[in-house]
Amino acid sequence: MRVAVIGAGIIGITTAYELAADGHEVTVIERRSAAAEETSFANAGVVAPGYVTPWAAPGMPGKVISYLFSRHAPVKLGLPLSRRDIAWMWKWSRACKLESYLANRARLQRLAFYSRERLHQLTEELKLEYDGSPGYMVLLRSEKDSKLVQPGLQMLREAGVAFREIGAHEVRQIEPALNPDTAFLGAVHLPDDEVANCRQFALLLKNEAQRIGVDFVFNTAVARLDTTQPATLFLAGDNTPYRFDSVVMCAGLDSAELLRPLGLNIPMTAVYGYSISAPIREPLNAPRSALMDERYKVAISRLGNRVRVAGSAEIGGSLDHKRASSIQTLYKVLQDWFPGAAQLSNKGASVQEWKGARPMLPDGPPIIGDSGISGLWLNLGHGSSGWALSCGSARALADLMAGRPADIDMQGLDISRLG
Repeated sequence: MRVAVIGAGIIGITTAYELAADGHEVTVIERRSAAAEETSFANAGVVAPGYVTPWAAPGMPGKVISYLFSRHAPVKLGLPLSRRDIAWMWKWSRACKLESYLANRARLQRLAFYSRERLHQLTEELKLEYDGSPGYMVLLRSEKDSKLVQPGLQMLREAGVAFREIGAHEVRQIEPALNPDTAFLGAVHLPDDEVANCRQFALLLKNEAQRIGVDFVFNTAVARLDTTQPATLFLAGDNTPYRFDSVVMCAGLDSAELLRPLGLNIPMTAVYGYSISAPIREPLNAPRSALMDERYKVAISRLGNRVRVAGSAEIGGSLDHKRASSIQTLYKVLQDWFPGAAQLSNKGASVQEWKGARPMLPDGPPIIGDSGISGLWLNLGHGSSGWALSCGSARALADLMAGRPADIDMQGLDISRLG
């Protein structure tokens, strides 16, 4: 089968590889000049399935309101808010009911554990080498932080996730470079979780995909899909119809615009995230793996010879405008925990400050599978968990396109969930 995959982020690349591995003739069309240039470019890199959870959770609307006037808040509203943003927030608030949250969390974690398994399989089978480290800790600054994480820990127990609640002394044994002047209560240690460089993996898998026949077409935007034959597409500046047997939509936020003329209204918006990446100044002062500051929802990751600090969830505004306070929060958290870890003296030259648009659906889980329109398949809406969900999403989609049942229950992960 001749298949076009639209988008060469981590979702598009994993999808293209799995389809080609199944014997399909695959073409990937990407508007950027290289793979993994947008949302997949500089994310935190954390692969922690037990912590993959919907943003639509009971109590979240109230928390967002309480964050509005906090300088270092983990969630912020940017201006202007578009009609799409406002409509998305209304649907999101409706999805924050306990019953919906529990169902969507189960769906996400089912996919996340499967995806980690597939990530490890691909890494071993293809002998891929990329920056990463085992282990993950959620740092708890106070008793209040500890109390707030208890409901989540109960869900980890129910899911059979290995973790331990440990005190500050043991935390420092695992991460000896932690700032001795920062007092804290302890941490949740998840030894089976990890951090890995998403973009490095994406580029390596792209090479493997090319090796088995995938054709990548860069610097090329898809203008539209034929409304009568959606497996036929038109490229920007070109009236020639390009015909395929199937098209898989993996274009992040652009997916919604391309699908709307076909009558598919996907309620997806950008929830922006930030990161800073800098060379390690002194390895003894740097983290060994990945940690999350529970209070500020900021991750600090060791990725080879670099430190990456990532966090924030911002609705509204634009990709081009970086909010100074969000960047400052990342520097603050890094200074609190690892003040001597990174070379920050020459920010313009050595520090990469990044903002990315996470394509998020209101209730949390992505949409994977048949669109309901002949020849058109979807793999989109992974939000802030695209890296953690990518390999499993791609393998499941390839199985469905081959007419096989996926290895996991896909209930609630298809377009029927949107009603």
